[in-house]
Amino acid sequence: MTKGHTHQQTPVGVVGAGSFGLTVAQLLAVNNDVLLYARDPEVVRKINETRSLLGVPLAPRVTAISSSTELAERCEVIFPVVPSDDFRNMMRTLGPLLSPRHILIHGTKGLDTVKVTDVMAFSGKLTRDDVCTMSRVITQESNVLRVGCLSGPNLSKEILEGQPTATVIASEYDEVVKIGIELLSSKRIFVFGSSDILGAELAGAFKNIIAVGSGYLRGKGLGKNVQGLFITRGLHEIAYFGGLLGADKSAFLGTAGIGDLIATATSSSSRNFNFGFQLGQGKKLLEVLASSEELAEGVRTLKIAYMLAKTEKTRLPIIETLYKIVYENLPFEIALDYLMRYPYSKDVSIHL
Repeated sequence: MTKGHTHQQTPVGVVGAGSFGLTVAQLLAVNNDVLLYARDPEVVRKINETRSLLGVPLAPRVTAISSSTELAERCEVIFPVVPSDDFRNMMRTLGPLLSPRHILIHGTKGLDTVKVTDVMAFSGKLTRDDVCTMSRVITQESNVLRVGCLSGPNLSKEILEGQPTATVIASEYDEVVKIGIELLSSKRIFVFGSSDILGAELAGAFKNIIAVGSGYLRGKGLGKNVQGLFITRGLHEIAYFGGLLGADKSAFLGTAGIGDLIATATSSSSRNFNFGFQLGQGKKLLEVLASSEELAEGVRTLKIAYMLAKTEKTRLPIIETLYKIVYENLPFEIALDYLMRYPYSKDVSIHL
């Protein structure tokens, strides 16, 4: 597949009309015709009539559709960008329409829990077999073989303003990486390739936890010293946990790891940072959840990581403490005292 091919013949599909789905559609529309799929025909009609979404003028080459059949028939490459808690349902709808000719490159930075429909209300035990990356969900729910993920520092607000960025396309298939780079590359975005899809997916999911914690500290009025320490130790912890789950830890030092972490854990444009900030200012979890238009993936991933770490009998002091703050109302002073006194033996190993 070449740029010329995509330009003249085959549109690229995007599933999900949230802020990041819109962002991906706008980036793809620099080089390609784009079909933006949303379930609700009324939403689709409004998008096509007003030529805008979420207050953002739509690129001329983006067309909204509500037919999943049309999406599967007309698009060879599809970018699913829906929240993790809805991802499997979306794939169960779309999966039967897909075949091995399709390529799916997802942009969802979260985890799926098999057998657990409502993670936020769940209090049982989670094992490794219960937790799936989005690429695994795609292969479980469809005949698609060529799967990739889009990761990296992708704050929607900045990209939609036209600011430059970089991203990572990760896949076990060189062809998927190559096609993803061709479709997305422009003057506005530099695209790196990676063969470590598990590392990119876990780095993208886990960094949201640290972003929630960083926002919480800011909400409590703490400054850059503590934020810098928290992000550094948090990176070390999520890289260690990712390694235990089978990822190459080096992914956490790349654009999908530390690059995305810095952007997400320091910016008020980040949903996860904002979520933590509101908690830090004294709002309750259910209150912030109720007032959030889109899912802050880090809150859900925090619970999954905590429960998985318990099953694995792994000590993750930052994740444990943040979980107790968010879900069990642990007083901030006790949490801070615990983390400041935690017996870390050394700063950071070069090998993580």
